[in-house]
Amino acid sequence: MKVVAIANQKGGVGKTTTAINLAACLAEQGKRVLLIDTDPQANATSGLGGAVAPGGSLRSVLVGEKLLREQIVSTLFPHLELIPSELELATIETEFAASESPLFHLRKALLPLRQAEEYEIVLLDTPPSLGLLMANALAASDLVLIPLQCEYYALEGLSKILDLLHKLGTIDEAGRTRILGILMTMFDVRTNLSQQVVEDVRRHVPDLLFQTIIPRSIRLAEAPSHGMPITAYDPSSVGAISYRHFCKEFLTRLSG
Repeated sequence: MKVVAIANQKGGVGKTTTAINLAACLAEQGKRVLLIDTDPQANATSGLGGAVAPGGSLRSVLVGEKLLREQIVSTLFPHLELIPSELELATIETEFAASESPLFHLRKALLPLRQAEEYEIVLLDTPPSLGLLMANALAASDLVLIPLQCEYYALEGLSKILDLLHKLGTIDEAGRTRILGILMTMFDVRTNLSQQVVEDVRRHVPDLLFQTIIPRSIRLAEAPSHGMPITAYDPSSVGAISYRHFCKEFLTRLSG
């Protein structure tokens, strides 16, 4: 079982869109996938048509009231299951303040799933902040995927998230990075800026950049409001095609 955190401390970069659509594409390939929504805003939950129910989130697990397995719910999509989020999950930040080893609650909670090998891939959608929820997700993950929007300040944001990941220990004992890669999102074919940003990132971190680039798309933006990934909402759209291509590239790197 591989645990992959989808993380960027900046909001609006396509992180949750990537979490939802990558999970759906992996499930479409027959992979047993669990998506865990660790963001109190619960956008990944609603984007998969899940219910935001009191007591149904990761919070009960992290404070030791329930087992992780008890919070897993089915989705409308075969092979894809979900742990929803809710606003109450935000209280973890204060509840963990006096806790011993506050960064490792999620890692411990995932151990039974790792041992049982119930899932092939677990995706963690993280909040756009540098708090304990993101830190728990990073500490629990094997690898980190960084979505990066094709915008003017992309490199500045990238340097911050890379610095954060290194400080939080995304280097393993052999000195290898645990960063799976960087996915460029919201690419606008009408502007030179998008192409320039991609080239700048490729020049700075060529080994980390995925070849697939996710375009800016109205259909991609609409899909979550219908509680669907793009592969269900508009299977032949450019967004669906792009995420399917990315899924194949993701699996190649994951097995490499």
